[in-house]
Amino acid sequence: MSFLRNYISTVYNSVRSLLIGMRRTGYYFTHHKEIITQNYPENRDQLNLPERFKGEVVMPHNDNNEHRCTGCTACELACPNGTIKIITKFDISPEGKKKKAIDTFIYHLELCTMCNLCIQACPTDAIKMAQTFEHSVYDRSEFIKTLNKPDSKLMEGVE
Repeated sequence: MSFLRNYISTVYNSVRSLLIGMRRTGYYFTHHKEIITQNYPENRDQLNLPERFKGEVVMPHNDNNEHRCTGCTACELACPNGTIKIITKFDISPEGKKKKAIDTFIYHLELCTMCNLCIQACPTDAIKMAQTFEHSVYDRSEFIKTLNKPDSKLMEGVE
């Protein structure tokens, strides 16, 4: 008898959930004051993405080809699935001190879950999430990106 009661309860909850969804859809169909969807790809020029949208990790550089990444690997450690790989080197300062510096910042876009943990872990705000969202390519090797530009260096005053 409890099997029949569970079956009827499940059918009732399913139909109720369906009707709630249909009621909401019907409301937006008859009261279309607010436009929710956008005509993509026809409106690429005026596409309005939410401010909180996370597209991919980028490393901003200033006009002098300087970045803020010190090579501390905090973002690499915070990444849950190994999306980021930082290769470091040791530079010798004019005073003769050895200092850790970034050689290559490798970002695997195909592995990234856009969780934002690397951005939160970065102590110098060297990386951020960009609003790019069209990532379709024919070759998977294009998903592996080097974020630091060639011959870029650490910004003055960042430790």
